[in-house]
Amino acid sequence: MRRPVLALACAAGAAWSAPALADEKDWDKASDIARNALVAAALGAPLVQGDGDGALQAAGSIAAASLITHGLKEAFPERRPDGSDRKSFPSGHSSVAFASAATLHNRHGWQAGIPAQIAAAFVGFARVKADKHHWYDVAVGAAIGEATGFLITARRNAQVQVVPWGDSKGGGVTVAARF
Repeated sequence: MRRPVLALACAAGAAWSAPALADEKDWDKASDIARNALVAAALGAPLVQGDGDGALQAAGSIAAASLITHGLKEAFPERRPDGSDRKSFPSGHSSVAFASAATLHNRHGWQAGIPAQIAAAFVGFARVKADKHHWYDVAVGAAIGEATGFLITARRNAQVQVVPWGDSKGGGVTVAARF
């Protein structure tokens, strides 16, 4: 449990060390570093602990977030605030960062999850400061990441599981408890 927290503390420290008067390139680099650190922690922590299922679930969560995000970028071509291209909506950095954070939270508990969520929030903030995304691009990316992270990653040794479901006629939540 301590290793993911240590890795996330290092990532958060690196991310928060961005200068107060940073320009857009600095914010862009900081968001890259924090996102990559979250992905490394989400994939690396289970591997270090010999948890192959956790590593596969983390990879699945991150891949699903990426696929959904890129599909939406093609379906809704929106110009970035800096005018560089029409791939603003939704934020891929945010979706991957939040998928990683949700995976860490779900698999390793709040001790790893809270610092990971803070680092993911920094990624979203930095993407807006870098002039790469509007706030709503980041919000939708965060929702995608949280959803894939929590839906694909199973809690380790969970006593209670809450599983959302849906079909063409409705949806709901199933709750399962182990006694």
